[in-house]
Amino acid sequence: MPSYRILALDGGGIRGLYTALLLDRLSDQVPGFTDRADLLAGTSTGGILALGLAKGIAVEDLIALYQNNGSAIFSRTLWHEIRDLGDLTGSKYDDDDLIRIIQDTFGEGTLDDLLPRHVLVPSFDLDNQAVPPAPRMWKPKFFHNFKGSDSDGQEKIADVALRTSAAPTYFPAYQGYVDGGVVANNPAMTALAQAIDPDTGGQQLPDLRIFSVGTGLTPQFVSGDMLDWGLAQWAPVLANMMIEGMMGVADYECARLLKDKYFRLGPVLPAPVPLDCADKIPSLIAYAQGVDITEAVKWLKSNFV
Repeated sequence: MPSYRILALDGGGIRGLYTALLLDRLSDQVPGFTDRADLLAGTSTGGILALGLAKGIAVEDLIALYQNNGSAIFSRTLWHEIRDLGDLTGSKYDDDDLIRIIQDTFGEGTLDDLLPRHVLVPSFDLDNQAVPPAPRMWKPKFFHNFKGSDSDGQEKIADVALRTSAAPTYFPAYQGYVDGGVVANNPAMTALAQAIDPDTGGQQLPDLRIFSVGTGLTPQFVSGDMLDWGLAQWAPVLANMMIEGMMGVADYECARLLKDKYFRLGPVLPAPVPLDCADKIPSLIAYAQGVDITEAVKWLKSNFV
């Protein structure tokens, strides 16, 4: 039976290292499976990984990208603290190092340069700059290099990587865009939609195979049966709740539509690892090594290679 293979990679900041390590372990058991993906979809840190894989960057080099640069990307100076009043009036981190590292990694290449590998990378456009009578508003944006009138093939890979990873409050917006995790931190369902769109992928649902990889779920909960909370109480947990909730929605939808032709590798982390906590790199390495990948390997051998 013909099949169309999709590799979907979640967002999660420094926890992209965790995803890369899982991909590396899986590649040892199923050599070349990432090269078999017809569509690589990724959000935020997952977008960087997806674009890197599409460009032909080895998983080992993507692992090194996080290990060598994580501390520089998620670092802050005393002047930054003073200028932004401890994050009250500005992003937690400057994006100078992130921009430099991404541009060094991807150069001047465009999404079309990745063909025949197809990519889909969610972001969020803060201003569509529409001309009246069309409404001027913010909107989701899904960058892709499929042929067609809405193709983003001429966009620079580096710009797309930076647009999808500009996490609000952590980094400044980039070129008017913020992190794709705002709309699709788990990009599996958006990739499915793009693949079956007759104007782009043109695939049939029974032919799709999706392998979705998370950056590790954070073990957290809110106790209490009747919480009469306001903004002050909900604010610290609401962002994570919404992001992980949307990830669960995508997982639910893909599983119902594709049944056993969809596999989600989304382990729960033994302990929380904030997306900007570069000093947890040794922990992420240990956590990734401890994940049981047996069922994932079986699924990949049956559906990807």
